[in-house]
Amino acid sequence: MATKQTKSSTAQSHDEGKSTGRGAVSTSGNGQSVAVEHAAATVKKGVVDSLSALTTIEANIVTLVRKTVSDTLNTGGATADELVNVVHRVVMSAIEATEQVGTGLTMSTKSVAKGIIMGVHDVNGDVVRASSEIMRSVIKHAATVGVDVGVVAKHGVDGVIEAMAETGGNIAQVGKKAIEGAIDEAGKVSNMAVRMVKDVLIGIANSMGETIEAALPQGAAQSQGTMETHSQHTAKKSH
Repeated sequence: MATKQTKSSTAQSHDEGKSTGRGAVSTSGNGQSVAVEHAAATVKKGVVDSLSALTTIEANIVTLVRKTVSDTLNTGGATADELVNVVHRVVMSAIEATEQVGTGLTMSTKSVAKGIIMGVHDVNGDVVRASSEIMRSVIKHAATVGVDVGVVAKHGVDGVIEAMAETGGNIAQVGKKAIEGAIDEAGKVSNMAVRMVKDVLIGIANSMGETIEAALPQGAAQSQGTMETHSQHTAKKSH
C-alpha cells in the first residue's frame, strides 16, 4: 500500500509540475530544456528592463537640457550671441559628463541635441541657428576626445529632427542647417572626418527629400543624386 501511495504522489507531483511550468519537469528528462527556457526568459526580461531604463534616462536628459536651455535663454534675453554660447556650453558639459563616467556619448548626443532644440523653441528662439551650432559643437568636441564623428553626427541630427517633429517645426529647413553645420565643422577637423560625416548624413538627407540636398557640398549632392537615380532606375526595372 505504501508503495502505491508513493507512486501516486510522484505522479501527482509530475502532473503539477507540468501544469505550473516549474523547472522540476523537463521534456528531455534532465532539466536542460527547462533550464534553456528559463535562461531565455531571464535574458528577455533583463533586456526589456534595461531598454526601459535607457528610455527613461534619455527622456530625463531631454527634460533636463530643455529646461536648462529655456531658463537660461529667458534670463539672457535669447540674443544670437547668448544662443550660441548656451548651445556650445551645454554640448561641452554633456561631453565632459560622458568622459567622467567613461561612456554614453553617442547615446546622450541625441538627447542633448533634442533637449537644446526644444528649449530654444520654448522661448521662440532661432532653432535653425541652434541646429547648426549644435552640430558644429558636437563634431568639434567629439573629434577632440577621439569619438567617431560620423556616429555622433547621426545621433545629433536624429535628435534635432525628432525635436522638430514633436514641436511641429520645419523639419527640412532645420535638418538642412544641421547637416550643413556638421559637414562644415568636420572640414575643420580632417578630410577623413568629412568623409565619415558625409557617409552618414547623406543617407539621412536621402530619407528627408530633395530640400536637404541644397545643404550638402557639391560632391555630396552629386553622390546623393547618383544614389537617387540608381534607386529610380532599379524601381523602373522591377516594373
